[in-house]
Amino acid sequence: MRFKDVFSIIGPSMIGPSSSHTAGAVRLGRVARQLLGEQPIKAELTLYGSFADTYLGHGTDLALIGGLLDFDTDDPRIPHAAEEAEVLGVEIAFRPSKEKADHPNTVGFVLTSEHGSVSMRGASIGGGNVEIHSVNQFDVKFTANYPTLVISHQDRPGMIAGITAVLGRCGMNIGFMDLDRKGRDGDAMTVIETDAQVTDGLLNELKGLAMIQKIRVVDLAERGDMG
Repeated sequence: MRFKDVFSIIGPSMIGPSSSHTAGAVRLGRVARQLLGEQPIKAELTLYGSFADTYLGHGTDLALIGGLLDFDTDDPRIPHAAEEAEVLGVEIAFRPSKEKADHPNTVGFVLTSEHGSVSMRGASIGGGNVEIHSVNQFDVKFTANYPTLVISHQDRPGMIAGITAVLGRCGMNIGFMDLDRKGRDGDAMTVIETDAQVTDGLLNELKGLAMIQKIRVVDLAERGDMG
């Protein structure tokens, strides 16, 4: 069993009032931003369950916006995140939904930047922890508690073996892996949680593999945009 860090035991340092409705929401926003690779210029957020019912009263809207602006869970700017987004020219829309979700604290993101877009769906599961349930309509799951590779690629024989061989050569241990594909020989996505920070050398080797389309790194311990 993996070592449980202090965060998983006592929760994050945060701006309140709720680890689920604020700290977890900040982390979801940061994951979505890192998947996009830069600050969005437009964000559409669909809220489900208790998020849809209470997001204004609990400050979940401000926490989600703060995450999209790359604020951490204890950033004092979170209560003013909407104003910060407006100054930066980020257009944000919230859409409460009555649709039932797998978890009551679920949010769907559609983010757009000058260079592309990304969709993501995830949930705040308590204590500031999150689970990502899908990325760009691929059913892949990860926790964002560890450095995570999100790899878009073609589904071809030997593709996964090639990816894991690169990780092995770079001395990177795989803690968890998930894969979804659109169909045989179609588009696919592989998610790999690692036990160490992802290096530029590892990324360059992975990008050299045939059929790799895009790689994003989700690492909430790292600051700033991911290229």
